[in-house]
Amino acid sequence: MAPKGTHAPVTHYKKPPTRVFDRPKGLGSAATKKKDIPHGLYTKCKSCGEMLYSKALQDNLKVCPRCNHHATLTAHERIQMLADEKTFTERDADMVSVDALRFTGTASYTEKLKAYQESTGLKDAIITGTCSIDGIKAGLGVMDFGFLAASMGSVVGEKITRLIELCTKKKMPVILVSASGGARMYEGMLSLMQMAKTSAALARHAQARLPYISVLTNPTTAGVMASYASLGDVIVAEPEAMIGFAGPRVIKETTHQELPEGFQTAEFCLKHGLIDMIIPRKDLKATLGSFLKYFS
Repeated sequence: MAPKGTHAPVTHYKKPPTRVFDRPKGLGSAATKKKDIPHGLYTKCKSCGEMLYSKALQDNLKVCPRCNHHATLTAHERIQMLADEKTFTERDADMVSVDALRFTGTASYTEKLKAYQESTGLKDAIITGTCSIDGIKAGLGVMDFGFLAASMGSVVGEKITRLIELCTKKKMPVILVSASGGARMYEGMLSLMQMAKTSAALARHAQARLPYISVLTNPTTAGVMASYASLGDVIVAEPEAMIGFAGPRVIKETTHQELPEGFQTAEFCLKHGLIDMIIPRKDLKATLGSFLKYFS
C-alpha cells in the first residue's frame, strides 16, 4: 500500500492476445441442426393441425383420429375402399379430352391436361367401371378432385353417361361418387351440355325402375351438384362435406347477407332435407351394400 499523500505507480494493462479455439469435429453449429425426418412419414391434419403418422392415417381411410376430419381420397383409393377385392373392371379407360375450343390463356388447355395427367396418373377426372359391393354387381363412377378440381368436361360427362346406359341395359344399379368444382371452363358450352346429357341418361335409368345412389364428398359444387349429383334415389354425404351450387363467399357477396352457421355443409343440407344421410367413411361400403341388397 502506498504511503499517505503519495500515488501508487501506474501499471499499464496489456490486453492478452485473443485465443482462437477450433471447434471439435462432430459438434453442430450454434443453431442446433434438426434431425432429418423422411419425407412423407407424417401428415399434418388440415383441420386440427395434428401431426399424424402417415401409415396409420392411411389405414384409417385418411380420417383424422383426433378431429374426425375426412381428408381427400384419390379415385383409386376410394375404389379400393368400396369395391370387393379384385372385382372392379374399368371402362373407357383410354378416353381423353381434346382442346375443341382452342382455349388460350396463361397456359393452353392441352398443356394443363398433360400436366395433370402426369401428376395424377389419370387420363381425366373420373374413373368408371363395374364391380361388386358386398356381393352385389353395380356400376361405379368415382371423381378425383386432384385432376383439375374434378371439373366436368366432355370426357367426364361421356364416361358417366356410358356407365349409366350400360347399367340400364344390364339392369344394374349405379353409384356415382362426386367431388367437383363444377363445369370445366376450358370447354365452355361443351362442358355445360354434359349436365343435360348425364341427367337424361339417369331419367331413362329411372324409367327402367333401376336404382341410382349419389355419394357426395368434399366438395361437390356447381354444375355437378346442379345435375346428376342431386338426382339420386338416395343421396348420402360424408361428414362436413361442402355441398352447393355457388360457394359461400360468392353467395354472401351477391346477396349482401350473413349466411347461417355451417351453411352448405353436409350437416346443414341434412337438416334442411337436401340429402338423406351422412355416412362416416368407415361405414360407407357396408351402408351402400345394405342399400343395394334392399333395392335388389
